[in-house]
Amino acid sequence: MFLKNKLILRLSIGILAMVSVFACKSIEAPVMPEMEPLPETFLDIEDSASIGDISWEEFFNDPNLVSLIETGLENNLDILTALERIEIARSQYRITKGQMYPTLNGMVRYRSGDIRPNLFSGTINGDRNVVNRTENNFIGFQSTWEIDIWGKVKNRKEADYEKFLATGMGRHLVVTDMVAEISRIYYQLLGLDIQLETINRNIEYQEMALELIKIQKMAGRATELAVQQFSAQLLSTKSLSYEKQQEIIETENRLNFIIGRFPQPIERASSLLEIKLPYGMEAGLPSDMLLRRPDIRQAEHELRASNFNVEAARKEFLPSLSLTPYVGLNDESLPAALEMPGGLTIGILGGLTAPIFAQNRIRAGYDQSIASNKIALYNYQKRILDGYQEVSSKLQRVGNLRNIYSLRDEETAVLLNAVSTANELFRGGYATYLEVITAQSRVLEAELDKTNTRIEMFLTVVDLYRALGGGWK
Repeated sequence: MFLKNKLILRLSIGILAMVSVFACKSIEAPVMPEMEPLPETFLDIEDSASIGDISWEEFFNDPNLVSLIETGLENNLDILTALERIEIARSQYRITKGQMYPTLNGMVRYRSGDIRPNLFSGTINGDRNVVNRTENNFIGFQSTWEIDIWGKVKNRKEADYEKFLATGMGRHLVVTDMVAEISRIYYQLLGLDIQLETINRNIEYQEMALELIKIQKMAGRATELAVQQFSAQLLSTKSLSYEKQQEIIETENRLNFIIGRFPQPIERASSLLEIKLPYGMEAGLPSDMLLRRPDIRQAEHELRASNFNVEAARKEFLPSLSLTPYVGLNDESLPAALEMPGGLTIGILGGLTAPIFAQNRIRAGYDQSIASNKIALYNYQKRILDGYQEVSSKLQRVGNLRNIYSLRDEETAVLLNAVSTANELFRGGYATYLEVITAQSRVLEAELDKTNTRIEMFLTVVDLYRALGGGWK
């Protein structure tokens, strides 16, 4: 009997060893696609400091805007949701980390019944109907521990840790987007204030022109058609004023929603024209500054997590070793075990298992982990490419908008002079009322376009700040 058991043990060890060797040779690490290297700089121009490293308190020079951002960081519902996601990821990491340690369970086993005659064979122990104990009673502790001989559990722990870090980067991404969105809406609101002032100022000019044309009509120098044309222009401009007022209300409400409070007036600067651009920047930013972006760093952690998951899936093909030590009191009766010193039992059970008949299931899981790993890699590459083109476009746009604003400022000044000239010529009879109306319409359009350009300048700088990962600490 001893030789037979020894032979079976050797045979089992041999089979497990063959399975291990076969699994190690057949399951090799997958070859992943190579990434294109990042260009050294944007637009092949020398280096300049990254605005992404500047805190938002320093970047934005308007105390009203800083106060709104602080309120948003405390009350924004997306940020609060992101914090709870971090707690979920932290708990999952703790669960996986705990799998590396043995479990300890209290155990009480009590058998109250005796074995009765077998209904099919008639008796137990030959032809005699006897009473027999199935097994002894036991009270004590039992532990179970899977020995991580291949590092499979460790790989899972590292994967969950990278997911936890990726979740943290997700919160940073929410913060960056929220800071940028609050700033964008704030500058849009200031721009709408200027446009409303411009419209109301032009309403005053048009009212003066309407009174003038009425006087001209009374003097016989103008017709009723001219009066109607000036009146129609004035009504159109007044309706535009109400549209801007409604747009201001909706913009204020949208900003209040983002910072997590009910609609109320927004305290803001007196004019967008009195605020300097948050930060000036020339092209030539080192492209590795993109790696500060939360979305890129999040994708990087997700890629690392998928790498660890692939390693863990590879090691599922290998045998696993588990130990089950136990200590307690053991005897035919529980009172006897408590009274007799000999009832103390200490032992350990070991098990070496190999997934011989689960190869298809494990192979499917392994192939799935490889596909997920490639998706994570492609997502990482996509984030980098998207960030590079976004920063490159914003850098060019900042410079072009400065030139556009300068030209539109000159255009507005010329058209304002044209309105004065048209009014003077109309009074002297050298210009028609249509020329006056045209001049007034063009100057209003030019002033609104000039304000829109200044708004775009601020929004583009904010977008560049966000594109470089600014706004979080």
